[in-house]
Amino acid sequence: MEKYLIVGLGNPGAEYAETRHNTGYMILDAFAKASNICFDDKRYGYMAQVSVKGRRVFLLKPTTFMNLSGNAVRYWLNQENIPTEHLLVCVDDIAIPIGQYRLKGKGSAGGHNGLAHIEQLIGPAYARLRMGIGNAFPVGHQIDWVLGKFTDEEKQLLETLFPTTTELIKTFVLSGIDFTMNQFNNRGKAQEAEK
Repeated sequence: MEKYLIVGLGNPGAEYAETRHNTGYMILDAFAKASNICFDDKRYGYMAQVSVKGRRVFLLKPTTFMNLSGNAVRYWLNQENIPTEHLLVCVDDIAIPIGQYRLKGKGSAGGHNGLAHIEQLIGPAYARLRMGIGNAFPVGHQIDWVLGKFTDEEKQLLETLFPTTTELIKTFVLSGIDFTMNQFNNRGKAQEAEK
């Protein structure tokens, strides 16, 4: 049975719940809810499993804190013998407006500490779903912004994307990164054009 690892980056603990930096956690929570599954506290993270048309999908929310996310990712890839081409990391991105996203097959960390640590341990060749959180903060206040909570309006906008991200994850598992990028990145552009 083919295995896949879907990782949602964030920080554990009530004080970080639903902050912008925990967008990855929120994507996986929405996927788990739609799939009627729950997370268990495992080594290096909260873990859930689901079968998608005969493929075994592991959902991981690392509890290592953002800057050490690579420890959890590397451990579970090795533990379950999952190839890096079956890895998708969901992450917040300040360079993308809220309500938009980008799916990429590989790339740079783009200043994101979680992605940087993963890259340090397994290299840059893994898929990542970057979810926009916007950047309406004054110079020098990036940390306050990413660790701040979404406004009600922002949260609503983000949540409208969760059915899409759930579908995107399933498509990645079933059809691979190239097909999924073609399907979903074009859809994101179409949404932008409608605005």
